[in-house]
Amino acid sequence: MNWKRCVSTVGVVLCGVISLGQTASAQTKLSAHWEELTGPDFVKAIQQAQGTCILPIGILEKHGPHMPIGSDLLNARYVALHAAEQQYAVVFPEYYFGQIAEARQEPGTVSYSRELQLALLQATTDEMGRNGCKKILVVNGHGGNNHLLPYFAQTQLEKPHDYVVYIFDQRVPATGGPAKKTTIDQHAGESETSKMLIVRPDLVHMDRAKSESGDDQHHVNLPDGVYTGIWWYAKFPDHYAGDGSVANRELGDYQVKWWVDAVSKVLVAIKADNDSLRLQKEFFEKATHPLDTPQ
Repeated sequence: MNWKRCVSTVGVVLCGVISLGQTASAQTKLSAHWEELTGPDFVKAIQQAQGTCILPIGILEKHGPHMPIGSDLLNARYVALHAAEQQYAVVFPEYYFGQIAEARQEPGTVSYSRELQLALLQATTDEMGRNGCKKILVVNGHGGNNHLLPYFAQTQLEKPHDYVVYIFDQRVPATGGPAKKTTIDQHAGESETSKMLIVRPDLVHMDRAKSESGDDQHHVNLPDGVYTGIWWYAKFPDHYAGDGSVANRELGDYQVKWWVDAVSKVLVAIKADNDSLRLQKEFFEKATHPLDTPQ
């Protein structure tokens, strides 16, 4: 069924025929933003997503002298939402309760205790699972979470859950794309700054990128294989690792598109994965009586 709609603009009446079916479809398109959905629409969204939800994790920390404190948070959520446009999933609101003890000396850094980090993350995934998210994809935007998140995923085997946690921690392609101009390209450097030029260019102050040094200061030199928590501060005491002044939109566009595409492909794989939850249930059943497990 079609209907005619007329609008008056600058003294001229414009009329056109609009398909009622198309209008209804546009009106019922579900947002991927968890916080934007109504209660009834949330139920539909979980069904449409096949129980697949994304928890994008960032952090609040200094990002050199030229980038916003919430860069990792902004990047991860941007990527998650754009991936959900390609492969629908429900995206959890801003989450910044990760590991950033190494930057506590910098203004704006919010660093929670290890106990609270794990407790909040567990409570969040439990609540997501209770709300129908049976496949939870954690998209990490912060390098300081590289050890925390796999450990968290492993601890899901401590007690039964009716959902599965998946971790995706790749933020840049291993090869390809525009050639980079720097060799140190870690925190607030060429790649991160380039991505922010795509995600939120209005928050990047390129004129400040050279006001601090992002070079490795080599304050501590230890043999390979030796780890100490102060390693990052010993290398980069200004919490800046690289040179953001050489960032460019071409590199940022390539890396952001790669990241979005990578997450969307992971979503396809997760939706098709019927084995992880089955094996998890099997594991928990055997764990209750380990002496009966065939040897």
